[in-house]
Amino acid sequence: METLEFKIKIKAPREKVWGILWNDETYRKWTSVFCEGTYAISNWNEGDKIHFLDPNGEGMNSIIEKKILNEYMAFKHISGLKDFKEMPIDEETKKWTGALETYRLIQENDYTILEAKVDTLEKYIDYFKEAFPKGLEKVKELSEAK
Repeated sequence: METLEFKIKIKAPREKVWGILWNDETYRKWTSVFCEGTYAISNWNEGDKIHFLDPNGEGMNSIIEKKILNEYMAFKHISGLKDFKEMPIDEETKKWTGALETYRLIQENDYTILEAKVDTLEKYIDYFKEAFPKGLEKVKELSEAK
């Protein structure tokens, strides 16, 4: 697995950027660049489950590994979802189970530096290199809106 890293500088306080990232309405907006209609089901507490879903009920079953309010969020991906149900870990899933996806917010004067890291398989590298910057641009656009 390879870890990809993405950064963007946003002219907004990190509390606002945090809200844009994890509020249901704005989460759906910025993650639509990955898949239209994407959403998450979670109570957003550290140690709890989170389901990342597309409108057809497919996606990722994950755990919120670490959460520091307005500063850091880490998801550990466990298995896939199909028809809104958690799938067992099979040979294909074993290749990526335990992969991390993290978001760090660093306040720098009037700006927030948003750093995102994602562990991925080689076959998804090109996809993430294209989609992640678009997602972060959308977070910036939403965060900087008056």
